[in-house]
Amino acid sequence: MEKVRFGIVGCGNMGTGHAKNFLAGKIVNGEVSAVCDINPAKFEFFKKEFGDKIAYFEDAEEMFKSGLCDVVMICVPHYFHPTLAIKAMDAGLHCIVEKPAGVYTKQVKEMLKRHETSDKILGIMFNQRTNPAFRAMKKMISEGKIGTVKRTNWIITDWYRTQEYYDSGSWRATWAGEGGGVLYNQAPHQLDLFQWITGMSPTKVRAFCHFGKWHDIEVEDDVTCYCEYENGATGVFITTTADAPGTNRFEVTGTKGKLVFENNKVYFTELEMDEREWCFSTSTGFNKPNALPTVEVELEGENTQHSGICNNIANAILGLEPVYAPASDGLLGVELANAMLLSAWENREVTLPIDDDHFYEELKKRIAVSKPHRIKKESVTAQN
Repeated sequence: MEKVRFGIVGCGNMGTGHAKNFLAGKIVNGEVSAVCDINPAKFEFFKKEFGDKIAYFEDAEEMFKSGLCDVVMICVPHYFHPTLAIKAMDAGLHCIVEKPAGVYTKQVKEMLKRHETSDKILGIMFNQRTNPAFRAMKKMISEGKIGTVKRTNWIITDWYRTQEYYDSGSWRATWAGEGGGVLYNQAPHQLDLFQWITGMSPTKVRAFCHFGKWHDIEVEDDVTCYCEYENGATGVFITTTADAPGTNRFEVTGTKGKLVFENNKVYFTELEMDEREWCFSTSTGFNKPNALPTVEVELEGENTQHSGICNNIANAILGLEPVYAPASDGLLGVELANAMLLSAWENREVTLPIDDDHFYEELKKRIAVSKPHRIKKESVTAQN
């Protein structure tokens, strides 16, 4: 094939955003061939920009079976990500799911199990992985530049949202419609990067999630979580949609130094001697190991974001490069979010991996009493 044909399921904000990247020529080996939405009014932008060059569907399975797509992008509310991905694979299509991979681990594992018997690519829109800052941090940690990781701290509180944002859709910030709040809508990228950059996943968490603390919503809008890792390292993950001004600072401390991400820059402070060696060999009681001057890490490459992931999937389908963000990686972030909620709901420490069935039963209790938002007005500009 000359170009990979992309079908977009969900013509709201994200689907439209992806389409604009195609229109701008940012996906070199891909083109939009079809779109689908249960609300045909959402086709207005697409018909204006694409006209009759693409096909329009109101039923996803009909589009999947049309033969007009090689890969489909799932840009719908979270609960439907695994369901539609499975149907896409059943139709013999490659698939990209938006973040998060799903709402609860049980449904994500069902999607991944189906993928085991598929020869098609299943990717996830972890576009933050294309950021040169995060790529640099991952590379330096994997190369041992900071030694053994001892501590992780991510304060990601610049996801500010107003009540108007939540009132823009009846499904927003409800257990039945979205399955969670800031952990599922705004911070899935950081939950992925929190683990991807260090190559480590927490084994225990103790989280304090506040539900509707700052907004008139059902779900969490303020989270503080303490984490423990298998190697003895500890971490803290803090996020909210109510801080102004907010912070986005990720700090990883190791035995040989420290990395700090802030303002889209990375700073490295290197120790002359490994702290563990210094601790047990020095004859002084208070002196710290000598640190070299802090330097700003030189970053390489472009921050291609969504178009970068789409280009990667198109190239992977054509056999030109490996998949950069496989959907299997999405399970880790969903499990961490599930563990945080479970810890808050039951006021206890939670060990990972979690009990999939137990979490789902607890979630269903909240879905049963969930109520849709009263919509003040539909907003076409609302961001995730």
